[in-house]
Amino acid sequence: MKKVFVVGHKNPDTDSIASALVYAHLKRQLGMDAEAVRLGDVQNETSFALETFGVEAPRLIEKAGTEVQQIILVDHNEKQQSVDDIDEVQVIEVIDHHRIANFETADPLYFRAEPVGCTATILNKLYKENGVDIPANMAGLMLSAIISDSLLFKSPTCTPQDIAAAKELEVIAGVNAEEYGMEMLKAGADLSDKTLEDLLTLDAKEFGMGEYKVEIAQVNAVDVNDIMNRQVELEDLIYRNIAEKGLDLFFFVVTDILNNDSVALALGNQASKAEAAFGVPFVNNVALLKGVVSRKKQVVPVLTEALSE
Repeated sequence: MKKVFVVGHKNPDTDSIASALVYAHLKRQLGMDAEAVRLGDVQNETSFALETFGVEAPRLIEKAGTEVQQIILVDHNEKQQSVDDIDEVQVIEVIDHHRIANFETADPLYFRAEPVGCTATILNKLYKENGVDIPANMAGLMLSAIISDSLLFKSPTCTPQDIAAAKELEVIAGVNAEEYGMEMLKAGADLSDKTLEDLLTLDAKEFGMGEYKVEIAQVNAVDVNDIMNRQVELEDLIYRNIAEKGLDLFFFVVTDILNNDSVALALGNQASKAEAAFGVPFVNNVALLKGVVSRKKQVVPVLTEALSE
């Protein structure tokens, strides 16, 4: 049997890493030679989860086709967010909770996309559907992913299904979700060892919106001023990114994990559309977005609408 890679998106977050590991484990129990791999560095929050539950990080790859013929995508489906040589391999499955865009295949495949807050919530169902017991370490990773994507159940993307899954998984993992979750989020929000270049790539995704090319980067922080006090340097780096990638808009979101608000910095030839999208003035390219914490539900849809008009 030939090996299959299970891979999350570029600049992987906790859900992307955890879901690759968890789904690869499930597929192995079902007889597939599956290996979880990653497309970027492991961030502090994810490292905290991996260390807590004693799981090694997936192996880093740049291309898949040099090693395998088939891959499974988790936590993404958009081509530009995936492995660079995705056109040279066969995608046989997708497990995701995001919008579906820029994706087509030559052959039929298993495609499962559900409007829940986290890919791990879907994976929890898949274990049950296949009659496979969830080990404590895999439960811990799924719980970590749900906490991460839902900002400890406070994000508008969080659904009753995510909460129900988390309650099941915390019992199997042997931790208290609220206590463990706050420790994990604070570990992720510790940016003391990160450069400004790191901050722009920690959790960045590229999107096609209308005829425009947009990149949205998001970081969590305990004090947003630790980052925004360096706005001049940030803008220099962002403009460099815009020029190198041919972007029309770079939207940088710093989310306060304690107050559940965000500060956004918008740059590029379509930056003015951000004011219309969010209905707030951007002063010196910056605006406070009250109650905005979710890129998927509160940022991508409104920017897409504004840039598609």
